[in-house]
Amino acid sequence: MPCLVGCIAVAFPRLACFLVWFFGGGYFSRAFGTWLWPLLGFLFLPLTTLAFAFGMNTLGAPGEMPPVGWLLVLIGLAGDLGLWRGGAHGAQAFRSGRHRDGWRPPS
Repeated sequence: MPCLVGCIAVAFPRLACFLVWFFGGGYFSRAFGTWLWPLLGFLFLPLTTLAFAFGMNTLGAPGEMPPVGWLLVLIGLAGDLGLWRGGAHGAQAFRSGRHRDGWRPPS
C-alpha cells in the first residue's frame, strides 16, 4: 500500500496531498504544526510538501528532520520546479503553434 501511495504522489501530487490529509489522521499537522503551510504546499509545491511531511513523520526522531529527509525535500523541490518548467514550456509551445503532435491553432 505505501508503494501505491508513492506512485500516486509522483503522478498526481495534489491528489496524494488530499488523500494524505483525508486519510492520514493528522500526518500533516504532526509535521507542520499548523494548517497554513500544508495549504500553501498543496497549491504551489505539492511534492515538496509530501517529502517534508514524510521526512518529519517517518525518517527521524519525532520533530527532527534527518539529513536524508532534507535530501528528499530537495528532490521534491526539483520535481516541483520541473513540473512548473514543463508546464510553462508546453503552454508556450502550444501558443506559438509548435505543438509536438503537429496541431496548429486556427488563424
